[in-house]
Amino acid sequence: MFHDISPAILRRMSYLENRDKLEMLGQVEIKHFNKLRQIPPETGRFISLLAASVPDGKWLEIGTSAGYSTLWLSLACKYLKTNITTFELDPQKIALAKETFALAEVEDYAELIAGDVFEHLETYKDVSFCFLDTEKELYTDCYEIVIPNMVPGGILLADNVVSHQSDLQPMIDRALGDNRVDALIVPIGQGVLLCKKL
Repeated sequence: MFHDISPAILRRMSYLENRDKLEMLGQVEIKHFNKLRQIPPETGRFISLLAASVPDGKWLEIGTSAGYSTLWLSLACKYLKTNITTFELDPQKIALAKETFALAEVEDYAELIAGDVFEHLETYKDVSFCFLDTEKELYTDCYEIVIPNMVPGGILLADNVVSHQSDLQPMIDRALGDNRVDALIVPIGQGVLLCKKL
């Protein structure tokens, strides 16, 4: 997957990485909610490798931002000949994500749904992959909806569980003590909670 990333995807990844870096350095004036706050490349590779190993089922991403993580996941989608549905609420990020998917030529692999994820989430059954990277107060509710609808062997990943541990501790404790999944925290990037449905 990583040895034949298309030039279109690489160009868009590079653009978003540079923009995210400028935001983090404070060289771009932007409101906190509108910041990209995207995963680092090593987390992108990690989630892509895991996604490529899941059983058949629906793929979800909750929190698209500008579509950077979706680009990494699209590599696994192409590998397995599947697609991912990704949800975003913020209009500016929706516009950026649409631009990302068009310029990177991944529209066949990524479906963007604009709006409140909770208006749609319960309708997705037989989920085999879910990546959570949204507002932290939404994690627990998303987890409780997705896990019962996951196929055995399905994987749920939640980002920022080290960087935002105090905010996410209730959800982390829930997952680590949940007998429906095997779970652990992987110290990569901002910290990823990995849950495998039993």
